[in-house]
Amino acid sequence: MQQQPNKLKPFFENLNFERDDNTMVINFGPQHPSAHGQLRLILELQGEQVVKALPDIGYLHRGIEKMAENMIYNEFLPTTDRMDYIASTSNNYAFALAVERLIGLEVPRRAQVIRTMLLELNRIISHLFFLATHALDVGAMSIFLYAFREREFAMDLMEDYCGARLTHSAVRIGGVPLDLPEGWLTQLTDFIERLPDQIKLYEDLLTENRIWKMRLEDVGIITPEQALSWGCTGIMLRGSGIEYDIRKEEPYELYGELDFDIPVSDRCDSYGRYRLYMEEMKESIKILRQLIGMYPKTESQLMAHAPQYISAPKEEIMTQNYALMQHFVLVTQGMRPPKGTVYAPTESPKGELGFWIRSEGEPYAYRLKARAPSFFHTGILQDILPGTYLADVVTIIGSTNIVFGEVDR
Repeated sequence: MQQQPNKLKPFFENLNFERDDNTMVINFGPQHPSAHGQLRLILELQGEQVVKALPDIGYLHRGIEKMAENMIYNEFLPTTDRMDYIASTSNNYAFALAVERLIGLEVPRRAQVIRTMLLELNRIISHLFFLATHALDVGAMSIFLYAFREREFAMDLMEDYCGARLTHSAVRIGGVPLDLPEGWLTQLTDFIERLPDQIKLYEDLLTENRIWKMRLEDVGIITPEQALSWGCTGIMLRGSGIEYDIRKEEPYELYGELDFDIPVSDRCDSYGRYRLYMEEMKESIKILRQLIGMYPKTESQLMAHAPQYISAPKEEIMTQNYALMQHFVLVTQGMRPPKGTVYAPTESPKGELGFWIRSEGEPYAYRLKARAPSFFHTGILQDILPGTYLADVVTIIGSTNIVFGEVDR
């Protein structure tokens, strides 16, 4: 029987580990609880100091991009939930936006308001999850419980809207499937009125806590040059002093009309990135307050009118024969976008999330590529871990806020 080649052999050859009495090679993961997914870090240690590091990925075996090329466009949308499963709506929206730009679709204003609400609510859910797990990794148990409490309230709102708490599928190509339930805006208002006090509680417990500062300050330094070189985005880029947010640079939905700031830190360390997550939640609250005021002024239409690509409203399907036939064709065979390519970037909670689609005029994408921020933020670990200590590895991985659903695509 022919022996299979060792796929990891080139990795180890490139690492060129030279063993001596004070050097040890260990595996951190892929089942380590603080690896935030199926991350295998091959670390060379001298004592407790990291000398070399190699992130080894591929243990999740997703194949999502290839699945997209074998599903019609609407059929693939729920699969995007499984990428960044902490912020599912941001994935749904990024894919829907790419398809809408491919077919030149204009989304109704009410759908834009609802989508932007869901995106910012999802940002808060994701940031609370980051704070809870990052603090738990470092050793702060109370914050984990407090942050998850508020996250549960936010997930209640998502469940009231779409029926799901984690994998939402709350966005459709061309709009949204549902209007806001009765009383939903009141519950959202109550939530964002309570949340600032809770954020202050988190800050009172952590921001000036000497143990927290000792674990995060000057740990995981990412210089502006490193951040740009590795393709960092989101807080990983803004935490290195570079002000760049796609919501401001290339506005989509209603972000061009909203008043909000982009927090930036020039600390370049894990502590600076933690502070940015706290400030971003405050900005999301500011955005949601503005959207609550916009909602009553919009018309009731939720889906774009484009019979060639989007099914007619349910009332027309139930009463008009042609609308029913058209709906049957779209569901069974799928839409046929024009030939061409498109890339639509969005600002997900973790950074730039974009979908590149090449269409050959078929119901399936000829090629689909997802630009996921966690992939780049995993790669930079080999650059920033050497020189740190083993205890700091957990802190640094946590501060990158990676999720492996979107790394192993």
